[in-house]
Amino acid sequence: MTPTATKAALCRAWADLLPGHPGLGKALLRRWSEPHRRYHTPDHLARVLASIDDFAEPGHDIRTVKLAAWYHDAVYDIGPGAGGAGPGGNERASAELARWELTGPLGADTAAEVARLVLLTAGHEVAEGDQDGALLCDADLAILGADPAEYLSYTRAVREEYAAVPDAAFATGRTAILRDLLLRPLFRTVAGRRLQAQAEVNLHAEIERLAATVPDTDHDHRADHDHRADRDHRADTAVT
Repeated sequence: MTPTATKAALCRAWADLLPGHPGLGKALLRRWSEPHRRYHTPDHLARVLASIDDFAEPGHDIRTVKLAAWYHDAVYDIGPGAGGAGPGGNERASAELARWELTGPLGADTAAEVARLVLLTAGHEVAEGDQDGALLCDADLAILGADPAEYLSYTRAVREEYAAVPDAAFATGRTAILRDLLLRPLFRTVAGRRLQAQAEVNLHAEIERLAATVPDTDHDHRADHDHRADRDHRADTAVT
């Protein structure tokens, strides 16, 4: 699908979610289309929305989860001071945007729930019984279980977004995040769990590629010290 066709399809999808408020959807698409983005683009949004449909089960509030998908990377600033102080700054800013823009059309309670779901995408850690949080996070992480070629394209696009981060810092931060992900189940929905095995293969393969790119990633303490703040603040959002 061409970029124009993707945006047209997303405009229709937004109209189904929030009729009567096309301006909000168009403004969000402008955010998703910012020139510094390479992976976190309308294509990613479209894939997350499709994965929500694929993974949804009875009892999910699909409309609220899809609204959270639209907002979850609405703010995606990877420059100095990105998204606010510390890891998760973009998610906090995106959640506040959702709360601000949706309170009028949908009421404070729904807007707060959308904001809560958006915040979960900072670490993709979902409490037991949080079905809607599980659905959103599984959909956001679905790329991890893609076929190897598609996964490789995803990693290259993320690296392009973080081109300003030195190789050693990026490899160190990204490897730490991937290893952390491998310590826990990635998916919680029934359909999402089918991606677990392939996701583990992809994550291990990427860790090996990162080690080959910067062979002394685990041993160059000076580089780790010099770039730790940069790693923690900017590479933390490099998973999805």
